[in-house]
Amino acid sequence: MRAMLFEGVGAPLREATIETPDPGPGQVLLEVHACAVCRTDLHVVDGDLTEPKLPLVLGHEVVGTVAGVGEGVERFATGDRAGVPWLGWTCGSCRFCLAERENLCDRARFTGYHLDGGYAEYTVADERYCFAIPDGYPDLQAAPLLCAGLIGYRSYRMVGQAERLGIYGFGGAAHIITQVARHHGRRVFAFTRPGDTAGMAFASELGAEWAGGSDEAPPEPLDAAIIFAPVGGLVPTALRAVAKGGTVVCGGIHMSDIPALPYDLLWGERVVRSVANLTRRDAEEFFEIVPRVPVHTEVQPYPLGEANRALDDLRAGEVRGAAVLVTREGDRPGG
Repeated sequence: MRAMLFEGVGAPLREATIETPDPGPGQVLLEVHACAVCRTDLHVVDGDLTEPKLPLVLGHEVVGTVAGVGEGVERFATGDRAGVPWLGWTCGSCRFCLAERENLCDRARFTGYHLDGGYAEYTVADERYCFAIPDGYPDLQAAPLLCAGLIGYRSYRMVGQAERLGIYGFGGAAHIITQVARHHGRRVFAFTRPGDTAGMAFASELGAEWAGGSDEAPPEPLDAAIIFAPVGGLVPTALRAVAKGGTVVCGGIHMSDIPALPYDLLWGERVVRSVANLTRRDAEEFFEIVPRVPVHTEVQPYPLGEANRALDDLRAGEVRGAAVLVTREGDRPGG
């Protein structure tokens, strides 16, 4: 099969022909149709996440068709459509797993990091961490739901009943969660890179009532803020923007160091918290909500062989919505 291989920091992905994997016990073999490109992929390529398996097939927002099943598989059959997210395997027996907090499993394995992912024509995945795709979402539009949507939704859950919600970093996750928040009647204040007028316009199109640069203060205090940009310096910025009792949620797997901040930014029972991975419950809830909104994902497609260009465009902030690699001709409509 064709695959784009990551072989080490500093080298571009290399297009290669490698052996098609066989599904083991509890695994499904997926013929990949689309795989979204995530900022976490950049963190792997750039060496911010330091323990990937090598060589590695990146990609953890995978949509495809089940082409084969391993021993003991019960949830999927050949021909089913399924999606694969970042969290790819957990032990099932630790205190976190037993408490339905498998996102914190110490032995967890992650798709496109420890496990080969979707920058390829086929991939294998643990059936426990594969999900049925909501009807009505073509493969291209479904792919960003598997991480931008799921991690975004877990971050969104952490803001509680906040009415005035700030979102820092208006990319794949933000454009999905803005739609969910507006569906729930919340007021969204969007923060983009300073001077990114196109991003501000995009946020306004999706229902943000105010959009400005991350160096600007919102027109009124926020009840909560989600930071999707991997910039630690935004934590004190967001704390300044939230009212007393407000919450700042850090929604990324990797973030640059948070600078020292005066205690008065945190005082007043403000809370800073991180989000780690996802749980299966997050996926079940999110995929019930998606068609009710309905969430529309804005995508920018790239052929599989142009994965390096997709990563470069994402790094440069030149992607509107989500970049998606297309690994097969055509796009299965779904539903």
